[in-house]
Amino acid sequence: MKSSLKLSTCAVSSILLAAAVYARPSHADDPHQGGFAVQGGGSHHGAIRADGHAPIGVMGDHPHKKGEWMLSYRFMRMNMEGNRIGTNEVSPEEIVTTVPNLNPVVTPTGMTVVPPFLRVVPTKMTMDMHMFGGMYAPTDNTTLMAMLPYIRKEMDHVTFQAPNPMMGIPADNTNRIGGFTTKSEGIGDLKLSAMHRLYDGSVNHVHLNLGISAPTGSIKKRDTILDPFGRTPDVRLPYSMQIGTGTWDLLPGITYNARVNDVSWGAQYMAEVRLESENSQGYAFGDKHTVTGWVAYEFASWISASFRAEYTTQSDIDGFDAQIGGPVQTANPDFYGGKRLDLLGGVNLVVPEGPLKGHRLAFEAGAPVYQDLNGPQMETDWIFTVGWQKAF
Repeated sequence: MKSSLKLSTCAVSSILLAAAVYARPSHADDPHQGGFAVQGGGSHHGAIRADGHAPIGVMGDHPHKKGEWMLSYRFMRMNMEGNRIGTNEVSPEEIVTTVPNLNPVVTPTGMTVVPPFLRVVPTKMTMDMHMFGGMYAPTDNTTLMAMLPYIRKEMDHVTFQAPNPMMGIPADNTNRIGGFTTKSEGIGDLKLSAMHRLYDGSVNHVHLNLGISAPTGSIKKRDTILDPFGRTPDVRLPYSMQIGTGTWDLLPGITYNARVNDVSWGAQYMAEVRLESENSQGYAFGDKHTVTGWVAYEFASWISASFRAEYTTQSDIDGFDAQIGGPVQTANPDFYGGKRLDLLGGVNLVVPEGPLKGHRLAFEAGAPVYQDLNGPQMETDWIFTVGWQKAF
């Protein structure tokens, strides 16, 4: 099931692209078919094109002309299921019998108060993000952008029984006592950025990306859990269930776009660099670096299909929140970060004329083909994004 999800979206997009190349007549002799769309609405020589924007999963991909505005909305769902240590998948039973707890506590009589091994294992997580964005170009060379997300997270767990030497229950037992689900939601971190043109030719285009992320998302979310002793305390949720980073972050990057006839392509590097060594609760997420590249084919002016690869690397968490604890992997700052390679297929649609002229609708879906995680850590299964955009 997982392997088929990883290949299906990319295979469909590749087949569509290949079929269109052979099925559609060449425009090599048409001087209006080459070149890059320099206008934010995705137009070229006055015509709106579906491939005037990158795949919807890429942000900050296109600047606008002076005085132009653009509004956008994206919905993204990420599904995670199962766990990995490095590149190897591991079961909950393997985790609770092999992975030491962060701070096990044993009384003078030998009674384990906090189990020496992990006792709570996350098994599934979904994250929904509603991203609201706006752009404005004060000049032809500079475009300003603001993006504000609303995020909802849900994580399922299984709880294993705490050890009890007096009752003959060993520290590495695999007795499940139940499961529970935690939830959190709220406004995420506000991102303010700018794009500045470096080169704008007939085929190739390059611009710089530079932004700042403000810590508007909560890092103090709480919920009820089921602990290894059968209790249901209300606790501060682990780092992955919080809504924001809690730090001011720098967002540098660079983007390249190009087009020849009906084929367009591009690449982008983006980073998240923490400007503070720790947030108000004593920790900071690791720096994140993302490189992505894509190719798209335009079937007609109103529709294009794309294929994209994205590689992400992130280090673990520095410091810790004293109120986040317990025998669960998500409470350990060392079990965050890693490397991931995603392959994604997408479709861009645009209304070229009429009362809805310029409205855009785009979809993209994909899955990782490689994950090397600082685990145990939940692995990503698939990602889906749909979005609307309108320039005016």
